[in-house]
Amino acid sequence: MQRGHSQVPPGVIVPDDMSNIYHDLGYAPAVRVGDLVFCAGQVGRDSQLSVILEPQAQFEACWNNLERVLAAAGCTFDDVVDMTTYHVDMPLHYALFKEVKNRRFPRGKSAWTAIGVQSLSRPGLLAEIKCIARGR
Repeated sequence: MQRGHSQVPPGVIVPDDMSNIYHDLGYAPAVRVGDLVFCAGQVGRDSQLSVILEPQAQFEACWNNLERVLAAAGCTFDDVVDMTTYHVDMPLHYALFKEVKNRRFPRGKSAWTAIGVQSLSRPGLLAEIKCIARGR
């Protein structure tokens, strides 16, 4: 958790390599409230906030980014109790997303809701993952 910047209030979780999200885009990658960690939606983008266009690589990046946010909060995928995923063109990409999810995320450990949407925050994004985890 990044606390080196005086602008980051207590409870706000900003992994070191995501400070541009907090400072440039104006939102926290995660917030701790009591024993819960609320993770903002993570998408398939690189550290410069560029969208990764190839679907499988984009989905892998979603999980990588979420894993980094959870780690900054002292959590892992095993601590996730609720997850919501948003999908653009769900009929085309859902099977591949689920294949990547099943490789990366422990099966049957949390509630999961998958929602089809028309678009996400940036053109080219195909999925977004947000979650709530039990803090350690």
